[in-house]
Amino acid sequence: MSADESGTTRRTMIFRSLAGGFTAMLGLIGVRPAQASVEASEESETAAGAVLAKTKSIPVGGGKIIKGKYVVTQPKKGVFRAFSAKCTHQGCAVASVSRGTINCPCHGSKFKIATGAVAHGPAARPLPKKKITISKGVIRLK
Repeated sequence: MSADESGTTRRTMIFRSLAGGFTAMLGLIGVRPAQASVEASEESETAAGAVLAKTKSIPVGGGKIIKGKYVVTQPKKGVFRAFSAKCTHQGCAVASVSRGTINCPCHGSKFKIATGAVAHGPAARPLPKKKITISKGVIRLK
């Protein structure tokens, strides 16, 4: 075996080249299916018809945070609303629903459970509304 001036043999160089090519090939093959499965699962969670909650689990005059992505409220008996759970101030996830408001823990913003409108800043915009359907006691995204 002969080595170049740096002490690396031809066999070592060939091995490194093959290993690098193999690693690159695995990266190309392995990354895409993983990304596709993550994207598919995110789509199914937010897809139209996805179940958010049962009507009996949403208290009258209150609400419930669903999967950290949605807030479902019942401002009056039999009236249900759904909103994004992402605060419009700086994007924090809202953390609770109490006393007629949806509450963000980061900077104290509060939103009305009936409309999603700002009840107390610093948020300046309402929570985005989500379209829902209710059938047989189940609340679903529309």
